[in-house]
Amino acid sequence: MSGPARVTHASTRAAVLDLVRAAGMISRVGLVNATGLTGGTISTVVRGLIDEGLVAETGHAESTGGKRRVMLQLNHFARYAVGVHLDDARITYVLTNLGGAVVARISRPGAAADEPAVVVARVAREVGALIDSVGVERDRILGLGLVAARPSEHHEFGRALERATGLPVVLDNDATAAAIGEHWSGGVGATSTFAALFMGTDVGAGVVLGGATYRGPSGHTGEIGHTCLDIDGPWCRCGARGCLEVLAGPAAVVEQARADRALSRAAGLVGGRTRAATPVAADFAAISRAARQGNTRAVALLERSARYFAAAARTLANVLDLEVLVLTGPSFAIAGSVYLPVLRAELDSAFIARDAHPISVRLSPSAASAPAIGAAAIVLQSELVPRRQGLRLPDDLAAEEPPVFGQLVR
Repeated sequence: MSGPARVTHASTRAAVLDLVRAAGMISRVGLVNATGLTGGTISTVVRGLIDEGLVAETGHAESTGGKRRVMLQLNHFARYAVGVHLDDARITYVLTNLGGAVVARISRPGAAADEPAVVVARVAREVGALIDSVGVERDRILGLGLVAARPSEHHEFGRALERATGLPVVLDNDATAAAIGEHWSGGVGATSTFAALFMGTDVGAGVVLGGATYRGPSGHTGEIGHTCLDIDGPWCRCGARGCLEVLAGPAAVVEQARADRALSRAAGLVGGRTRAATPVAADFAAISRAARQGNTRAVALLERSARYFAAAARTLANVLDLEVLVLTGPSFAIAGSVYLPVLRAELDSAFIARDAHPISVRLSPSAASAPAIGAAAIVLQSELVPRRQGLRLPDDLAAEEPPVFGQLVR
């Protein structure tokens, strides 16, 4: 006999919770329609989620002639997660609620030159201060997400941080984390196929296909920084020539600015091309400030970088048939106003599927802290709602009757 696929109790609970989160507000009937599960199963799972405090009944839908449906909503303050983004220039911390909204955020100078044990102690101390600043009980913190450009190098660090904080630690790539953060917090609406183009000190992309994060077998999906744009270009650290990162990434922009004495002086790059000890992020920020102040040399340098990024982004969009491309990361946070119009123009004119559907190119409103937000979202996903392939909101979900607010049903 054919029918809906059976799932275990744990995955049923995860699926229902994820649907409630993604919908914002949904009835039990809506959950039955979305999952194919029976009304009895949905009622049992929902009751359990309500008993755990994860879901709340929040008013009724408008009547259509019969009994009004009780609407369900995520209890955003039932659980929390910590996200930490390790970068050479900055360490960014966020505390998010169950819905992915940031409730506390701090940023501190990077610690690339410090011993690992010193950094672990410092991060543990600053995570504790972050949690204490909000007054959240520790037993409501699900865990800590730790993201960096090369997470494989931080396994020992993660284990030590787990011991120091007493929280479970999840590691991931910062570009992937940025994409997850956009998806989890609703930053891309109902879009299920999008990429987050990330620029911090390095360049990368996080990819979400069909509503699920795609990492690949090694976790190196989205290495757009190593897209070849000049086969005779300079050598890149990856072993190839002419990669986006070596032609137009933050380090390349800084190197080109240092070679321009007039720009170097105007931007405050003291010491010109010999100032190797200065973090790339700090010098890139100085060049971006000069561009915002109208320095034509700085504007021209960033626009040239943006044209390379646009070419790589067009390739990514064409290969994946993207609906949305989000620019995110600390470097886009300070230079996005230069890059955004260049990328939009490129994709408006050269995206291969533009006659079938447009592609929206936007700057993340939380670009500076997006990886840390995504790190916290990864904890929420791994602890509460591991994705089950093939489950998606019904197309007519938005057609459910709007709720009547101001009434809490118990």
